[in-house]
Parts: sequence; structure tokens; C-alpha cells
Amino acid sequence: RTTLRCTECALEAFPACLPFSHAFNLVHGTMSPAEHKAEVLESAVATLDLGEEKDEGFDASGPVGLSKGQLKKLKAKAKKAEQQKAESGQAPEEACSGAQTTALEPAGPSEPTIDNEDEDGGSGDDEGLDGVGDGVGAGGEGKKKKKKKKSKKKASGAAVDCAAVGNGAATCASGASARPGEKLVQTSPPSIPVRLLFPDGKYPEGEWQSYKDDNLWRETSAEKRELERLNWDMLNEVRRAAEVHRQVRKHMMTVVKPGIRLFDMCEQLEDMVRTLIEANGLEQGIAFPTGCSLNYVAAHWTPNGGDKTVLQYDDVMKIDFGTHVGGRIIDSAFTVHFNPKFDPLIAAVKDATNTGLKTAGVDVRLCDVGEAVQEVMESYEVELDGRTYPIKCVRNLNGHSIGPYQIHAGKSVPIVRGGEATRMEEGEFFAIETFGTTGKGYVREDLECSHYMKNFDAGHVPLRLPRAKQLLATIDKNFGTLAFCRRYLDRLGEDKYLMALKNLCDAGVVDPYPPLCDAKGSYVAQFEHTFYLHPTRKEVLSRGDDY
Repeated sequence: RTTLRCTECALEAFPACLPFSHAFNLVHGTMSPAEHKAEVLESAVATLDLGEEKDEGFDASGPVGLSKGQLKKLKAKAKKAEQQKAESGQAPEEACSGAQTTALEPAGPSEPTIDNEDEDGGSGDDEGLDGVGDGVGAGGEGKKKKKKKKSKKKASGAAVDCAAVGNGAATCASGASARPGEKLVQTSPPSIPVRLLFPDGKYPEGEWQSYKDDNLWRETSAEKRELERLNWDMLNEVRRAAEVHRQVRKHMMTVVKPGIRLFDMCEQLEDMVRTLIEANGLEQGIAFPTGCSLNYVAAHWTPNGGDKTVLQYDDVMKIDFGTHVGGRIIDSAFTVHFNPKFDPLIAAVKDATNTGLKTAGVDVRLCDVGEAVQEVMESYEVELDGRTYPIKCVRNLNGHSIGPYQIHAGKSVPIVRGGEATRMEEGEFFAIETFGTTGKGYVREDLECSHYMKNFDAGHVPLRLPRAKQLLATIDKNFGTLAFCRRYLDRLGEDKYLMALKNLCDAGVVDPYPPLCDAKGSYVAQFEHTFYLHPTRKEVLSRGDDY
């Protein structure tokens, strides 16, 4: 192909590789040698892809006029930018565009001045070298001026791409990053994985509470403090799950309003959990389906596919969802209401939950926790539509111990007096959850089932239906012994599975958990926290600024 050659500086290039104005100046010789060389080199930088040579009608080391040494410098700059990207999450174009432009421009007395990019990096646009001076004409007396490049700052920085598998794939483009040495700030709505917000790998601790009476010595015991340090890795994982729970619920409290469709609300909440925790099969993700039980329904209700239930102003909704990392589960719940007439009901349940947390501890009897909770709960009453209702504990709903991949690990924490005298032990996880109601204080199974969970103790059970075997394989792979709902099966692409699911339930491999309901017309509220019994103190892991 024909090339253009400058008689002044002996550089040559294909016309197609340079803007038309540059080729025009090459032909007519209106540029000085230094100007010409600056134009050619800057155009080469703009068209050279980072780390790769693209054939756009010329060889980067040949006709365009770059020597091998200059090309080597270009590649070194590109490689350095890639390393910076790997360390700080910056886009390579942002990190090296401006640096390349200024580093390769030769200095000269007649060289036009080009303003450097801001420290934030070049804009990355292919603006080229717009605007050769208006005065370039027959006499060649006019001066050429180059437009100043404007640096376009990213909205918050580079995107974070987190592909998640298992409980459901989620890809998040956060659009937020920080310069090296700066700490990332969560976006709104949250879209940056919590792992990236804490690059040192240390996650926020929960609320610390001292043990009472005879166990106060634990806090100053050197032996107990050393035992506590041995479990740091495990506790750091569960604190990560707790931080995800806090950030998700904080945002959801601003989203949940009268008129929202509960199916959409649950999908949004769960997608956010998958993104922030970087869901990956059984390693980390959602611990159980999002419960959003309304009014007289106390627990275990979540919308199935096609459900069109809409939240109303006079509804009392319990939002109960869980997160886990490495099977260590955070189980926490809160109640949402809009009508201020329900304030006493909410205050009673929140106070009762906090009382249960204060009472719990190493060697504390479970029945003592239940007695303390009931005493506080039933000291409240609420007036609804001119009638005063005493607030009662739901006596057949309990808190529970939590094990790895096991939401109910064996011990039950009652919320009424007269329970078991079993004691809490050092190193155990517990969830204290209290339910207050204006109804009978006793729940029964009702409505369509949505929650299911594989039996933790179920061994091998022979199944006849091939479809049931296939469904069980899907459950084992994606949920293990964690709870799931029909929406999760729909998300995984399962269809026509109801008969197979019933077969698994009948065989005792999977247990159904239907909604639990008090008397119709009543209102039930719930609060719940997960805590850990350290050798020295107890830590309320899920505690936040909200509750």
C-alpha cells in the first residue's frame, strides 16, 4: 500500500491510519518536523491496543514511524497498567491512557503544548487529536491548536464483576471503586461485595455483652482469652455473613412501602444477598428463603411463583432471612409496619428479644431465658380500633441453637416459662426469636406450603421415581441441608417437580414447613438475633444500628 513520507523528518505512515487532517498536513508539508513527529506518535498511542498489536492497515513497528525501543516502552506501560488494575481494581485505560500520551511525546521548541490528564486518568475516549487550527490555509500562516482533553471521572470508579453460582447466579456491576490506598464505599442500592469493602479480611464485630454473676471471671481469664483467639477464622466468616445481613436489611427498610409486590420484594432482597456475599453453591449464600409473613401468619410464608400479594398500609410483616459463609448461619428477623397503632406491639417484641439476649449465657438454663422473655412481653398491651388487647407470647414457637449447615441444631429456647432445664454451653450459636401476638398465642400449620428442607439426619432412602432422584440431586448440589423454597427451584430451571417433591416428602428425605398461623384477624410481630457464646463474653453477631 502507498505510504506518505515527510521529507523533513523521514517518517512515513499510511493515510488510513491517521486522521484526514494529519494526512493533509503530511502531503502539503505544513508541519514542522517536531510537530509532525508528535502527531504521528500520539496517533500511534491512541490506536495501539493495550498489550496487543491490532492490524488496522499498518504494522505498529514499521511505517507509522515507531522504533522498536518506543514500541517496547508502549508495551511496558500497558503491562504496568494491567498490574495496577489487578492490585487496585482500576480499569487499564483509566490508569495508563494519560501516562502513555505524555511519555511518548518528544519535546521540541516548536511542539504544541498538550495539557496532561488529571490524576484520575485519561477519559479513554477516541477523541484523537481533534481540531487542527482554523488558520491552516494556502499561506500556511495560521497556528494549529489542539483541544484540551477533558478528563471524565467515572461515576464512582471501576466496575466490580462477581459471577455467582449455586443458589443462583448474580452479576453485579457496582460502578464503584477507590484509588489505591482509599477504602471503597458501598453504593446505593448495595452492589459491591462485602469482601471488597474490607480488603484486610477483618469484618466488623457484633455487640459484646458480658456474662452475669458467677461467669464474670471469664472476661479476665487469660486461658479463656487464648481459647477465644483459636476460633478467629471461623468467627470472621460468620461476621462476614452478618455484615451482609446488615447492609441488605438497611436498604430493604427504605424500599419496603405499601403497594410493593411481595414476590418482587423477595427477589430483590435475595439477589442483593447473592451479590454482596458472592454466592457460590454451598460455600456461601442464602441460608433459607426470605420469610415475609403477614398479620396473623407468624412464620414460614414466602410467595411462590405467580403470587400477586401486595403489601398494605395496615399490614404487619415479619421479614426473616438468613445468610451463611461456610455453613455458619446468621438468622435474624424484624417486623415492618406503617400504621402507628401497632407501635406498642412492636416495642413489646423488641424489648422481649433484647431481654432474652441479656439473660442468655454460658451455663444459663433455657427455661430461665423463656421466663424472662414472657415476663417482659406480657407486661405490654395494645389498643386496636378502640379495644385493648394483651400481648401474648406464641408459646409453641421457640428460639434455637444453630450448627454448621443446620438451622435447628437440637436445642430450643422457649419464650414462655416452664421449658427445659438444659443449659447453654460455651462455643454454641443461638438464635433468640420472640413472637408477640394479639391472638390466642398458639400457632398451627395452614395455607400453601413454600418452605422445604432436606432432613439433616436422613440416610440413604431408595427412591423409585426417576424424577424424584433427579430433583434430590439438584437439592443436594445447590442447598444440601439448608432450607429452600419453590422459587429457588424455579430459578434453577426445574419444572413439573411438584409430584417429585411430594414423593421426597413422603419418603422422609425432605421435610415440608407450612406457614404457621395464629387466629385470623390477629397480628403477630417478631424480632430475632443470632449470638455466639465466647469463652469470655457473648457476641450478638447480627446486631446493627436498626435493631
